[in-house]
This record gives sequence, structure tokens and C-alpha cells, in this order.
Amino acid sequence: MDWQARYYPLDVFVTLRKKIEDLIKSGDFRAVELVKDETDSVGTPDLKSWASSHKNLFVPLAPEVQLEGASIEAKYPDLIDAKSPYQSADAYVIAWARLQGGVVISQETSVHEKRNPAKRHYIPDVCRDLGMPCINLLGLMRREKWTF
Repeated sequence: MDWQARYYPLDVFVTLRKKIEDLIKSGDFRAVELVKDETDSVGTPDLKSWASSHKNLFVPLAPEVQLEGASIEAKYPDLIDAKSPYQSADAYVIAWARLQGGVVISQETSVHEKRNPAKRHYIPDVCRDLGMPCINLLGLMRREKWTF
């Protein structure tokens, strides 16, 4: 959610935006529409604007994604933030990627990398448990062989 503001500011990583947008245009970079809801709720103004201008990034929650996401939420109930004002997209991001044979991209870190984790499962933990690949944005850059 905060990759532009915190990790890879676009005034420094000038071509990163274009590279990601190229993946979106090719259909190789997608997110479930619940991510847009989260972005609209808590994203930075720049991220909200960017997300709004890339509507083809977001895919609807097809019935099979809803079923798979609900199954993941049932198995990993602490993946959901009960205090959140919006429905967490995490399980549905994982579900969509799993059904597509894709890779989850997340800036979250595993529970084992946190000092005082608030919960037992984060996106990388669930992906590892399900045998799915999960990388962060730097991992995506390496996978795509991007240089800046």
C-alpha cells in the first residue's frame, strides 16, 4: 500500500511506475478489487490517485475466488484485522494468485521477522504454508530483471 511513499518513491525510482504500468497493461500484474477498497480507505493521496487511474489493475471477486478466499480466512482467521474499517483483501489476494498459478507480491514480512507480532499469520506465512510463491517489490524487480 505504501510502496510509492515509503520504499520506492517515484521521484527517485523514476522508471518504476512505467515498468509496473507495463505489467498491468500486459495483464501480468493484477489485484482483486478489495485492494482498491483498502487503497481508497488508507492509501496515500498519490497512491489513491494512481490506483484510480489504473482500473484494469483490479479484477472482480469471481465466485471461485470468493470461495477460496473464505477457505483461507477460515484456516487463518488472524489474517483478518478485526479492527479494520474495510474487508481485508489479504486472503483474496492469495486466493486469486493461487487460482491463477501466480505469485503474491507483498511488502509484509513473516511473523518470524517481527519483534512483537500482532498476529500469527501474515501474507508471506500463509503463502509459505500453502506452498505458494510470495515476493516483495524488490523480488519482483529482480524477477523481471529491472535495473534503475
